[in-house]
Amino acid sequence: MGGAAVDDGPAGVEAPDGGWGWAVLFGCFVITGFSYAFPKAVSVFFKELMREFGIGYSDSAWISSILLAMLYGTGPLCSVCVNRFGCRPVMLVGGLLASLGMVAASFCRSIVQIYLTTGVLTGLGLALNFQPSLIMLNRYFSKRRPMANGLAAAGSPVFLCALSPLGQLLQDQYGWRGGFLILGGMLLNCCVCAALMRPLEPPRAGAGRAGAGRPARRLLDFSVFRDCGFVVYAVAASVMVLGLFVPPVFVVSYAKDLGVPDTQAAFLLTVLGFIDIFARPTAGLVAGLRRVRPYSVYLFSFAMFFNAVADLAGSTASDYGGLAVFCIFFGISYGMVGALQFEVLMAIVGTHTFSSAIGLVLLLEAVAVLIGPPSGGKLLDATHVYKYVFILAGAEVLSAALVLLLGNALCVGRRAARPAAQQEALSKPPAELRVDSREVECFLKRGPEENGEAAHNPETSV
Repeated sequence: MGGAAVDDGPAGVEAPDGGWGWAVLFGCFVITGFSYAFPKAVSVFFKELMREFGIGYSDSAWISSILLAMLYGTGPLCSVCVNRFGCRPVMLVGGLLASLGMVAASFCRSIVQIYLTTGVLTGLGLALNFQPSLIMLNRYFSKRRPMANGLAAAGSPVFLCALSPLGQLLQDQYGWRGGFLILGGMLLNCCVCAALMRPLEPPRAGAGRAGAGRPARRLLDFSVFRDCGFVVYAVAASVMVLGLFVPPVFVVSYAKDLGVPDTQAAFLLTVLGFIDIFARPTAGLVAGLRRVRPYSVYLFSFAMFFNAVADLAGSTASDYGGLAVFCIFFGISYGMVGALQFEVLMAIVGTHTFSSAIGLVLLLEAVAVLIGPPSGGKLLDATHVYKYVFILAGAEVLSAALVLLLGNALCVGRRAARPAAQQEALSKPPAELRVDSREVECFLKRGPEENGEAAHNPETSV
């Protein structure tokens, strides 16, 4: 889902909206795919891990939760690293850490060791890749930013379509240990993407003056909390994350419990990802339309509402066909949410405070993402009914949609009306500064005489 880096880039450099930006977009596409598809793709190994370590659903769900929590919660750390070393070196180190975590996990002998390797180490590596890549993408694109964000976000479903069946295939052929080892090797491709993140160069003329006049940078700008729109967005996003990732984590296990073969069960994530591939770019293009872009907040609220309805409808599924239909509609709504979330945040806070705002939002969401899947697993362990898990997830996302819709309409709407009234008041001069037209006429006639010139009027002309 973004980065907390306060790497503002060189002063006076405009976003090229193309050129090498397309290479940056491709790198961001791949990194987004690994970052968001990995926590869902590893769910195909949960059954094997439960059998080997004798754990329950909630214990296995902690793997995905820790991965996502590291992805979300390391924003401030990423800020410090990027400000000190730059985006490209941080991403190179992140790719190595992500790969090392999965390789080390293939030798683990307990579930706690997997939490530390797959969860913490790989999650940290993915975060150090994903967050700077989003900063670079937003630096290279301005006018085409909604489209670029939508295309980059499409990496998540594309990789989900590939990693889910690939993970099942690797598990069948080499076991979960061999599968983790091969996936760790694949994560080294993040280092290749990091090499594409070429920083923008400042203009040569006046470059020193631009750098000298630049104010000192902050690691995190907490003044964004004074923005009512940001506070509403942060609360809504945190509540949304409680339920957003729960259905993809449990849908494969749900199908397996219904007696569906493992390969067909894993194919459900492929269906979800395939639909998501087209939903994200489409939502980005729609959000970039001139008449739609001012109302992107309401479009984002509708996407969350659509996702909640899909979760509630999916709770009634009782066979493989019902789960397949659920994955289709969930993929559409999930793609809309993924394409709009960061575009809406940038529209609310602007580009200058975006890096700090997104880092703080992700820090808040990290707490929620640690609670979401494990709480669904606890509920499943207690009831052994998947229906309640999907209902809980739908209720949480629906609450987030209402918070964003009502908060934006009430708080932000009033705030937007206030500056308009102030602007109208400023356009009128104060009463004490208003000048009578007769005084102006006398002043114009008196001016030439005071300067030793003859006043030009009808009498002197004759």
